[in-house]
Amino acid sequence: MKSTQQFTAIIEREGDGYISLCPELDIASQGDNIEAARRNMIEALELFFETAHPSEVKNRLILGD
Repeated sequence: MKSTQQFTAIIEREGDGYISLCPELDIASQGDNIEAARRNMIEALELFFETAHPSEVKNRLILGD
């Protein structure tokens, strides 16, 4: 069964591009525009969940509270 969670994405302009930050997991990404920063954040989160040990996910979520 696939579960769904929602996370915060803060996207801010920085120089000529945009940075995105997920504060709950302390993951950041970037893009040339807002949509690219959002897509890249989604990809970064997917990769994190695919590769991180469950204890790392739990630890980051607890520390983010």
